[in-house]
Formats: sequence, structure tokens, C-alpha cells
Amino acid sequence: MKSAVETLSPTRAKITVEVPFEELKPSLDAAYKAIAKQINIPGFRKGKVPPPVIDRQVGRGAVLDEAINEALPKLYVQALQDNDLQPLAQPEIDVTRLEDNSLLEFTAEVDVRPSIEVPSYDGLIVQVDDIEVSEKDIAEQVEALRERFATLKDVERAAQDDDVVTIDLTATSDGEDVEGGEVSGYSYTVGSGEMLEGIDEALRGLGAGEETSFTSQLLGGDLSGQDVEVSVSLTAVKEQELPELDDEFAQTASEFDTMEELRQDVATRLERGKRLEQAAAARDAVLEQLLDAAQIPLPEGVVAEELAGRRQELEQQLTYAGMTMEQYLENASQTAEEFEAQLEKRVRDAMASQFLLDEVARAEEIGVEQEELSQHLFQRAQQSGQNAEEFVKHTVEHNHIAEMVSEVVRGKALAKIVEGATVTDTSGNAVDLKNLRPDGSVGDPAAEAAVSVAPEADPESGPAAAAQAEAPVEENDAESAPAETAPAETARAETK
Repeated sequence: MKSAVETLSPTRAKITVEVPFEELKPSLDAAYKAIAKQINIPGFRKGKVPPPVIDRQVGRGAVLDEAINEALPKLYVQALQDNDLQPLAQPEIDVTRLEDNSLLEFTAEVDVRPSIEVPSYDGLIVQVDDIEVSEKDIAEQVEALRERFATLKDVERAAQDDDVVTIDLTATSDGEDVEGGEVSGYSYTVGSGEMLEGIDEALRGLGAGEETSFTSQLLGGDLSGQDVEVSVSLTAVKEQELPELDDEFAQTASEFDTMEELRQDVATRLERGKRLEQAAAARDAVLEQLLDAAQIPLPEGVVAEELAGRRQELEQQLTYAGMTMEQYLENASQTAEEFEAQLEKRVRDAMASQFLLDEVARAEEIGVEQEELSQHLFQRAQQSGQNAEEFVKHTVEHNHIAEMVSEVVRGKALAKIVEGATVTDTSGNAVDLKNLRPDGSVGDPAAEAAVSVAPEADPESGPAAAAQAEAPVEENDAESAPAETAPAETARAETK
């Protein structure tokens, strides 16, 4: 078999393949066997019809079609391997020449991974915001904790914001009850905005035993997005009683003895969270700088397919939420044009990032240990809110392990790039990313190395590798870049 490649663009190639007929013999033999099992010829047992008889009864053309379609996927894969091409989509295959008992020629046009020259990533310089934890930040966290320990008491007054009320609600359209538009004994926090539009306004000033009505739109069902009349009856008003912020509260709400210790712990947690945000910003800035220098070409067909998939996924999510695209854009304060531009940028950035990081990983010979993969699967399960065992089972059953491995490899490649960069905050302080732990604390390598060699050391106490704190190129969105299509299952081609 001979093959030649014509570069149609940086991301698309045309492969021309010539196959001597003797290389098709296994496929021809298989075609004759398959057809022999499908036909009944008097005088021959089923499956035992000789090839010459099949040629006379069925036709040589049908045999050739069967043989070529069976052989094409394997021949195509071999041509890709021979020319070191990595496909990104299904190919367009065309049989251009067929000389029986002599030669088969076909072409395959396909989007391929572009050849990338990675710019030097030593000495990159980026700046990120300072870590700032204000008294307001601490107070908001403490107040949120305080509200978790609030108690409710009945009050004999009109409802107001933050009150918890008990309501009965009925929706009607043209005087008829709406199916599924009725709730009874429902507890609702006034002012939370978590129910129908207009309900907060209707409840404010309403007392126990009173009722009112208002016009709104249902969020789901057959009448989603249509005006309905909603009657609401308030049966009870309860006021939140918040505990005093004293040492007794600290002991009840936490493991600390004093409010000062509790506030200090809150401040520490906020600082660690902001340190992780700072690290993510640093990684994004380093990657963006490298992408700007690389100027990576993208296959437009694959980009268009990914955009279509993203739109369809969003539309399905909106349907489940009972929301239209217009309502979504209104809530996001975006025009349709702005949404499309933002979506396309995310898709292009994610795709270019994956191409770049894969090339860095190849150059640096980055691999994945089983422990790293296991930890990544556990983290992804946590992010998705799934049981880790069920997540791993689903990943294996749906052949997603390769994707998970790629995510780990790209994370390690990004960590490698960031290690060589100089990162400072706006105050000029160096930002330590190498020793950053997944919880946002910063380790002391020398001290922890000493602990790790002590006989009584806990093997789990060492610092996590910096790469384990790295998110994939686009967080929670590893599915966002084009999956490299397995070429073995290509479209069948008709001979000409």
C-alpha cells in the first residue's frame, strides 16, 4: 500500500491511497463468505456457494463493494499511522479508481490536529491581583453561619422580607386550574426570589389568614412562559431569631471556644480560597500569554460542530429549567450576539489550549501514574456531586478513561509551564504556586521533607503535587474540546 498526503490547510489534509489487489484478498474472501451465507442457490448448501457461482448469480460488483467497505477503515487507519496524522473528525472517503484484480485507489479528506511550534515558556512574566480579605468578607461569612443556627417564632404581624411564611398557592388559566400549579403548606422566605415572579411583592404586607392574587408566568409545564392568575393564601408568619455572636455561639457552631478564634478561622479559610483563585488567575494568564504567542490554527468544521453541541446542551438545560433562551439572555444581561461571541471564544480558547498543552506534554514526555488518575477521578466525582465509585464505573463503561488521562496530562503540562513563569501580585510580591496545596495553604518543602523520612511519619501527610491543584484547561468542561474521532469506524464508501 502506498499513500501520499496533500495539505489542504494547516488543519485539513487529503490522503491518496493506492492498494494492490493482492492486499484486498482477505477482504474479498470475507465478502464471498458473508454473501454465501445470505443467498440460497439450488444444489449448494447455504454458506458453501463457490465464488464463481456468486459472481454469476449476485455479480462481481456486489462482492467488490462488500470487500472494499470492509477493508477501507483498516486501510484508512494504516494511512494515518504511516503519515503521522491525528484526525479530529470523520473523514470524507471517495473511491477514485478501481481496476478489478489490479488496483484500488481512494482518497480521504479529514480535519487533522495542526502542527504546532510551541513558543518558549521559560521566563514568562504575569501579574495577578493581591489577596485581600476584608472585615466585610469575614462578617458576611460569620453572618451566613449565624443564619444556619437561627430559630423561627410565630409573629402576629404582616409579612416582611426575611420572614418564613407558610402558603397555599393555586394557578389558573382562563378560570381553569393549571395542572401541577398547586402547592399546599409550602414554606417560603419572603424576598428570596426563589419562586414565581411577583410573589414577593404579593406577600409583603400580607397577614396570616389573608389571601391575594397576582399575574405571573409559570417556569415549567405546558403553559411555561404564558401569563396565569396566581392565588396565594398565607397561613402563618414566622420571624427568624438569630443567636448572639458570643463565645457560646462559637462553641455551638464550631470546634472553637471563642468568637475571636472562629473569626480567625473564617479569615484563614477565606485567604486560602482567594489564594486558590489567585493561582487559577495566574495559570489563565500564563496560558493566555503562551496562546497569543503560539497563534494556533483551528479546524473550522470541528469548531462549528462543537459550537452546535454547546448550544444544544444549553437549550436542553433551559428546557428542563422551564426557561426560554430569551429569558436566559435577559437574566444574563446579554444580547444574542454577545452570547454567541462569548461562546465561540470559549470554544476556540479551550480547543487551542488543549492542542498546545498536548504538544507540551509530548515534548516534556509527561505521563500519568495510576494514583494521579485515581485522585483526578475522585475530584471529578466530587465536582459533579456523584458517588466516586459510580462515577468511575460510568467512566469505564462509556470509555471515558482516555479523556480523564488527557485531562491529567494537560494539567501537569500547564503546571510545568507555570513553574517556569515569574508570577507576582500587584504589590510586587512573588506568588508561590509550586508549594501551593489543594486546600489553598502553602507548604514548607524543607520541613515536610524532613517529616516524610521520619519512621513515624504518616505517608498521607506530605504535600500534594502542584499539578493536583491544577484545573483542566476549562474547568468542569473537559468535554468542551473536540474528542479525537476513532477512525476505524468511518463511513462506507460506494465504488465508482
